[in-house]
Amino acid sequence: MNVLLICATTVLAYLLGSIPTAVWYGQGFFGIDIRQYGSGNAGATNTFRVLGKRAGTIVMLVDVLKGYTAAIMSTLLWYFDVITINEILTFKIVFGLVAVIGHLYPLFAKFKGGKGVATLLGMVLATHPEMAAVCIGIFLLVVIASQYVSLGSILAALAFPVLLLLQVFGQQESPLLIVFGFIMFLLVVLTHQKNISRLLRGEESRTVLIRLRKKRGE
Repeated sequence: MNVLLICATTVLAYLLGSIPTAVWYGQGFFGIDIRQYGSGNAGATNTFRVLGKRAGTIVMLVDVLKGYTAAIMSTLLWYFDVITINEILTFKIVFGLVAVIGHLYPLFAKFKGGKGVATLLGMVLATHPEMAAVCIGIFLLVVIASQYVSLGSILAALAFPVLLLLQVFGQQESPLLIVFGFIMFLLVVLTHQKNISRLLRGEESRTVLIRLRKKRGE
């Protein structure tokens, strides 16, 4: 095992996650800092809300790609005999989580990033694509039914480890993947604390608004 190369790949995963897609897109095409508008979050949902569907879709896809690329780098390490085939899943999780941390605390945006859901989705797509598809379906159903994006994100994150435990695909899943799933759910809950409070008070925004709107109090 080449420890130096693994460390370098870990740093690269963080740098990938640190790409502040929403911030750079807002500054480059609209001349604004997305963090000063809408919810103040530097993520895809706030980009949809402030800059519209096209901008939000682009930001979301790039953020998903960040997590996917970071996780898939473990396969490249295996291909070049840096790690064994049995270690691929472990490093997919490690590199993916590091990318999520980069998204939450981006080096290139003064460590003020988004909530990491799209980047988490990317790493899940690289780690367990079948379950990722199920979670996307759950997310869409919840959002269509409730119009709460935050609720859809939370329930989809919870579904991942729970459905793995239930062996919905008829096979025993890796305990490491299940533990990761619960860590992922906890991370989503922690980054959505304000949304949860607003949901409980009945004040959470429904759907996304396609108009430029500054944060309250500004």
